[in-house]
Amino acid sequence: MDTGEESKVTDLAGKKLFLLDMDGTLYLDDRLFTGVREFLERIRRIGGTYYFLTNNSSRGIDAYLAKMKRLGLPAGPSDFLTSVDVTIDFLRRERPGRICYVLGTASFEKQLREAGIRTVTEPVPETDILLCGYDTELTYRKLVDASFLLGQGAEFLATNPDWVCPCSFGYVPDCGSICEMLRRATGRTPRFLGKPEPGMALLALRRSGFPAEKAVLIGDRVYTDIACAVKAGIDSILVLSGEGVVSDCEKYGYTPTRILDDIAAVYQEILEEERHLQ
Repeated sequence: MDTGEESKVTDLAGKKLFLLDMDGTLYLDDRLFTGVREFLERIRRIGGTYYFLTNNSSRGIDAYLAKMKRLGLPAGPSDFLTSVDVTIDFLRRERPGRICYVLGTASFEKQLREAGIRTVTEPVPETDILLCGYDTELTYRKLVDASFLLGQGAEFLATNPDWVCPCSFGYVPDCGSICEMLRRATGRTPRFLGKPEPGMALLALRRSGFPAEKAVLIGDRVYTDIACAVKAGIDSILVLSGEGVVSDCEKYGYTPTRILDDIAAVYQEILEEERHLQ
């Protein structure tokens, strides 16, 4: 399936920087999608760069490295950009020295602390920021603490607005759903730092050194992945192997450069373009 306008991407084969969402784009749980290995090998072969992007703040890079190894995918620590990276970058630049109550996993809190961010897991009076992530260790006590802090005027920041995270049987609530509970309880809305904000894509451009016209972001969610690309001024491909459907483009108001079924279809498009260039 390709419902994008062919004229929009005139040189997909010439792209050098590939920003790749993971869950729902490259794999689902421990099921690697067809064509992913060949696609990544081709990027390396042409001297390109890929970054694995994720809004998932519940676990650290070590867990993703272990998963990639299990799936047989080449990956090193420098190949990842997460909502935690963007959050740390924001807090260092925009909120230095502030104390954050972390509504998230122990792994999330540990990453922040090791990066020099001042964190607490109790609602102490000195708390400046309520920082919400995708919390797979969520307790009602945390929701009570968060509601108290928001009522006391703490700044409300969150890693990502994803409503759900895909899994083998469907979906489970993600950070956006947790934030919606807090909004209903307190009337407070967070500032999101990961996708759909452009920070992750812009950080990838700075790290790689490639210009925006050589980059493309591939993901399965319009309201995070495609929105991030549009805001960052780079091309995007919506794949229909995860959460997103074509009607989401109109629903959320973001139009991808192309819409394809999955990574295998992206890879085939690139191969077709390369054959025409020979």
